Amino acid sequence: MTDNAWCNALGIATPRLDLVKDHREANVYALLLVALLEKGLPMTLVEVAARFEAAGVGDAASALASLKRCKPGRPPVYRDGDLYHLDPHDDELDLWAFRLGLRPPKVPRLQVVRSDPVPPPSPDAPLSLDELRAAWKDAGLYSWSSVRVVLAILDANQGPMLPHDVVAFVAKQTKWHLLRPDSAKFGHRGSPVEVLSDGHWAIAADADQALLSARKVVRARLDVVNRNAANRQDPVVLEANRKAVERKRAAHAAELAQMSRALLTAFPAGHPRAVALLDVCSRTIETFVDEEIANLRERLLAYDIIAAVDVRALLRAIGFDPGERRLGELGPAQKSRQINRSGRALRITTELLVQGTCGISRPFGEAAKLSGYLQTGQIGKLRHRLEADAKSLFALYQYGRLHGVVRVRWGFLDEPIPAPWVHRDEIELYRLKELAHQRGIPLEVVGGHAPGWTDPWARVQVLRVVKDGWRLLLADEHGYHVPDLDVQLARLALPHSTLGS
Repeated sequence: MTDNAWCNALGIATPRLDLVKDHREANVYALLLVALLEKGLPMTLVEVAARFEAAGVGDAASALASLKRCKPGRPPVYRDGDLYHLDPHDDELDLWAFRLGLRPPKVPRLQVVRSDPVPPPSPDAPLSLDELRAAWKDAGLYSWSSVRVVLAILDANQGPMLPHDVVAFVAKQTKWHLLRPDSAKFGHRGSPVEVLSDGHWAIAADADQALLSARKVVRARLDVVNRNAANRQDPVVLEANRKAVERKRAAHAAELAQMSRALLTAFPAGHPRAVALLDVCSRTIETFVDEEIANLRERLLAYDIIAAVDVRALLRAIGFDPGERRLGELGPAQKSRQINRSGRALRITTELLVQGTCGISRPFGEAAKLSGYLQTGQIGKLRHRLEADAKSLFALYQYGRLHGVVRVRWGFLDEPIPAPWVHRDEIELYRLKELAHQRGIPLEVVGGHAPGWTDPWARVQVLRVVKDGWRLLLADEHGYHVPDLDVQLARLALPHSTLGS
């Protein structure tokens, strides 16, 4: 353990930028991650550019321009004023650590033990049937001439063969060939394959060079096949590794599911005088106004995960140090989206995401009304409005946990964008569909707009999971497909649930 909390959370040693800068995956954004990990504290882009120059990445002015162009404020990096922070619990950062060689693979690489090389056969030695079967198994022989294919087969069988038998032999090894039992292409003057009086194909007496060439090509392909086989992991080992990774992910998902979570909504955003706290697990809301915010700081100590829009700025504004707690940024991961060829851009806001994702037409209260409630002392109305805002954020938060994305919908536009508060190990809808399909049970689903706060499962549907090729689809009792992105809540059906109930 070191004093670098970010590296400790990732389980890696503190990296050095000068040692990573020449890595093949080291683009500008990746080097920004390394610079932040190296320091273990938030930095401005000017500070990062100066570190780039000191490490030999490039001069500070060019580095600063490149940093501004690389979209530096995208997860797992978060901007707070002029400072750029890292979220050490973001699975994307863990993946970058692996890509940059800062951590070993989670599944150890198989150590290939090779035996001493066997001396190659003499060019004068005939091909064997085993050599042909190994070299041609499911091979593409479209580029091989018919003469070469026939010479190899006749050589391995050590004698003349009927045309149909030759074709049958190659067809047994692979379907990717062009050989046909047509003797017209053989038997002419100078052909390495002659046609005997009884119709058999045989190697011509003067075919020495062509025969040696056929042997050489077959054995060269066999060498490639053997090398690939030596480098290929045992399927049993691959399956064992896959199951080991699944067990680790399932254990981590169970750990994440047990974590206590709080959502915060504040007004005004820059200098909060009122903050609503929503407990995700108990589905309870409490609002703290003015002096009561001191009690909020004590309450937050009980939570493992705290989520809000501009969560880092909000926690700093209320004077709470999150320490090593996980923080969920509920603001949009993408700030704009081009919507036509003229370059017109749609500004993506949290309100737009809640509307498009959850179908809540007016998710947040107007700032002027909230300010009026504060000025006139209508604290009851203020609490009610903030709690309604918290419920809208909760609907967005839960949808993101279920899908890993939220929706941007504007006119004809309907696109998913990442939900940065979700870890890839959490159980999302696709995993629920897998479990339901494996166990042969339906899913209970709430679709359409956001579920009600008092009884979220009031509009529950029971859907079957059907397999269509590689896809797992949701189907209602009439067999109609229900789009995944329309699902707001989902869980494995209770034992008494049946279709149409």
